Amino acid sequence: MYPFGNATADYYPQQGPDEITSLNIGDTVVSGMYVVDDSKIRKVPLLYNPEYLMDYINDRRAGDLIGALLTGTIKTPIRRITGSAILPSGIANGFEGPGVLIIDENKLTVSPPGAFVYGYITPYVFGVKTKEGLEIKEGKNTIKIVPHDQISNDTVPHTHVSARSIKRWFKNAEIGRRITLDYAITNFNDGRNRVTPENIQKFFGSNIVNYMKHYPAGSPVLVYAGNVTEKVIGSNRDSLGSYPEFNDTIREHNAREFVEAWNGTIIPPHTTSPGKDTIGFGRSPDPDAPEGWASHGVCPPARVLRDAVSRAGFRLPAGINWGKYAVSFEYNPATDIKVTNNRNYPVKILMWTAGSGPDMNIHAKVIALMFQ
Repeated sequence: MYPFGNATADYYPQQGPDEITSLNIGDTVVSGMYVVDDSKIRKVPLLYNPEYLMDYINDRRAGDLIGALLTGTIKTPIRRITGSAILPSGIANGFEGPGVLIIDENKLTVSPPGAFVYGYITPYVFGVKTKEGLEIKEGKNTIKIVPHDQISNDTVPHTHVSARSIKRWFKNAEIGRRITLDYAITNFNDGRNRVTPENIQKFFGSNIVNYMKHYPAGSPVLVYAGNVTEKVIGSNRDSLGSYPEFNDTIREHNAREFVEAWNGTIIPPHTTSPGKDTIGFGRSPDPDAPEGWASHGVCPPARVLRDAVSRAGFRLPAGINWGKYAVSFEYNPATDIKVTNNRNYPVKILMWTAGSGPDMNIHAKVIALMFQ
């Protein structure tokens, strides 16, 4: 049977790995997921591949074995067309973290994540105001239309924008205007495919969803890191000081908001990040301060952040200058300031305050996340 099988093998070539997958090549995979679609594996005459019987015996697939003997046809064993991290049953296994489905040496394989994985927050689900109601779209595809009086947490995505805010926007928006309702993660450093909103928690955890809630579109997000050690590579502190002509109470509020905007920000290697966009600043009684932006109180924490990241070896953050008045009026102290990490590892910014009033101390540390 073997010589005959070898002679006829060209008439029944083995399937390519991309033909039997249940996902797309480049998709994110976690342990326990089926990555092989058994129904896509074609059958070949048993006469041509009798050695497949031994594979089914070793894999303890009695049903397939009996079927082959009864029908004279047999499916190519999964082990013949898959590589590492995939069981003979077609289930991903044997790795930690979010892997990637790839083809390696003409085998369907799950590649485990590298030391760290990051991507970028990208608008994905939109709401468009129409005469009929709120049209919910994913890219160019319309998912559904929700009448304006039925907008609620049950009918619209509300992870990033509350239903109440959507109603308020709908009331004031013109026909054709759109609002971003949810975000995907794209442009991963390891080249994996886009991860859509419904899969972010599944693959990366609820902490990543919560992180994304606070940062604007375009911000980098570190979704996975292996075993790391933390090392302080830059730090600084300063006090708020007193300028009663600019209202020290508002200044203290603004300083605390600046600290909140940057505390916990994680910047992957060779990326640039703003602070949180869920921050509200107050306006001091300064006739030169434009409406809508913080005017005073943000410069002390900006100097602290500036000097901490400079001691870490980073360049001057965008939106901050080297002067005492470190933030210009036209900049939003949370989202217009941007810090660039020029290291080969992620860093985390920690900021906090101690005390209150003009003597309130402001602290910052830059923590390197270095891999063991």
